[in-house]
Amino acid sequence: MNDAPENGIRVGILMGSQSDLSKMQKASDVLKTFGILHEMLVLSAHRLPDRVVDYAKKAQARGIQVIIAGAGMANHLAGALAANCTLPIIGVPLSGSALNGVDALYATVQMPPGVPVATVAIDGSANAAYLAAEIIALQDPQIKESLMAYRRSERQKLEAALV
Repeated sequence: MNDAPENGIRVGILMGSQSDLSKMQKASDVLKTFGILHEMLVLSAHRLPDRVVDYAKKAQARGIQVIIAGAGMANHLAGALAANCTLPIIGVPLSGSALNGVDALYATVQMPPGVPVATVAIDGSANAAYLAAEIIALQDPQIKESLMAYRRSERQKLEAALV
């Protein structure tokens, strides 16, 4: 069963600032390898809070199935999205602050009960995309097979390198 929306966009990749693009691009690259259509937007939880809320409230109706949110420092983006929708939100704490991303990590993982944000490593947008693909694969056999093929390929590369 393939529950892809009409426009095909299944994942929203959001970032707090244009300067985050180089770190969040890895998520886009991973999703492209699995043929998962996505959009990338800059939406600051602090500078554009109304737009963040609007995006969260309309995302599911637009066919978005998972949101990846990356931001640095206080990183309220993932939490603001999670507070306004029930889609899976994957937070990517980004480095670049005086605390090298630890502040963003704490802000992302310290969510109150009932408002979860899955969190990956600092600057871990690639893993966020793999997790998004795994979530989508729960209902999409093609994506599931692509993920399994990817894992087999990675395992074979490692085994070949050990010989």
